[in-house]
Amino acid sequence: MFNRSLAAAIVAVVLVVPAGGASAAPGPDDATRLRVFLTDGSSLVSYGEPARVGDRIIFSIPTATTPNPPLHLVDLPASRVDWDRTNRYGASARASHYVETQAEADYLALSNDIVQALNDVAQATEPAQRLAIVERARRTLAEWPSNHYNYRQGEVRQMVSMLDDAIADLRAATGPGRFDLSLAAFLDPPTIPEPLLPPPTLKETIDQMLTAARIVDTPAERESLLVTAIAAIDRDKDALPADWAAGTRSEAEALVQTELRFDRAYKSLTARTMAAANRRARLIDVRGLERLLRGIPQRDAVLGAKRPDAVNSLIEAVQAKLDLARQVQLARDRWALRAPVLRRYRVAIRTPLDLFSGLKPSLENIKSLSGSTPAALAATQRAVTRIVKLASEVTPPDELAAAHALLISAVQMAGTAAQIRREATIAGDMARAWDASSAAAGALMLGAKARSEIQTLLRPPQLR
Repeated sequence: MFNRSLAAAIVAVVLVVPAGGASAAPGPDDATRLRVFLTDGSSLVSYGEPARVGDRIIFSIPTATTPNPPLHLVDLPASRVDWDRTNRYGASARASHYVETQAEADYLALSNDIVQALNDVAQATEPAQRLAIVERARRTLAEWPSNHYNYRQGEVRQMVSMLDDAIADLRAATGPGRFDLSLAAFLDPPTIPEPLLPPPTLKETIDQMLTAARIVDTPAERESLLVTAIAAIDRDKDALPADWAAGTRSEAEALVQTELRFDRAYKSLTARTMAAANRRARLIDVRGLERLLRGIPQRDAVLGAKRPDAVNSLIEAVQAKLDLARQVQLARDRWALRAPVLRRYRVAIRTPLDLFSGLKPSLENIKSLSGSTPAALAATQRAVTRIVKLASEVTPPDELAAAHALLISAVQMAGTAAQIRREATIAGDMARAWDASSAAAGALMLGAKARSEIQTLLRPPQLR
């Protein structure tokens, strides 16, 4: 009885194996042409799978009807898309594409695998081994349609039915016992989610570019789509209705010129506004910057609110100037409160700074190893002692404490440079002379930095 059922199953499989070889490999222009349906009911061809990135959808539309057509990237807000219909159409298009390109080859491979499995059953000697092979083949068959767009489900169902008879006979042959079949059940194939539309004609392809240009929200992309549509009309004008081509080109050219006028208008608005913002920022004119900021939306409205990205960038730039001006004004207010203390410090530190400036010629000589007389070295060390004493007697304001400490460090390094130079001269040691040169260079550098910081902090804060 088992042999009869197994033979019937093999015959059933052989009968439904497709004749001939596998279907041809996909051609070079084999991308799935999908559709992105918009909420207004219209659709755009997507050459390949669209990508949803956050609240955007990005896809490529063909700009010609030739094989492997040139493409133009489209970036739309996801809110403009009818996702239910788009997804249904995508399922239909992928199934159709699969049937046209790969389905027959996959089905042939499946059929050959099942025939091989049944041959293995015929050669097996143990009933349990035969049962396991047939159950695996049955599971493979039952699961195959759902993973392959229900292709050839009727034939697969026929093969499964024959295998079910063989499984029943095998289970009887193995005697009583429990078997975990885990067999997949068949479901009726779903109805076609969305009927497929024919490939767009040349005229429809150009119309789609113009539709995309109307709904994209980036001016540069809109202009690019319009220019591409005009180029397509010029390229294929002999294949298009003459009146339609002339009228459509004229409309597209007018739209391009309009976009260019808006570009110029908003560039001018940005340039004028930023020039005024820079002037008022230099004057720390907080109220003027506030008025300028409030006026941007009004000027944008006069222009028709056509460049939201440019306006947002402009508002951010002016707001940054306003924030900086407010910070500088706060610093000026604080400086004004601290002015009496800062004036006292300016008077107290003037003599140490002037004395340190007098050390520069001697330090330059030490730095360049151009010669330092004993008198010059002695005068340097005396001046250093005096400067340190005077500077140490001055209590700097908190904001000047770091610069004041830097001045004292510079003076002390100058004294070290003079001392090392004296030692190098006595010993005739060139290496020590270079050490003195390094110390003198450091003293000059730190002194210049300390003077600059002190002078800056003693002045009213400025916009940098």
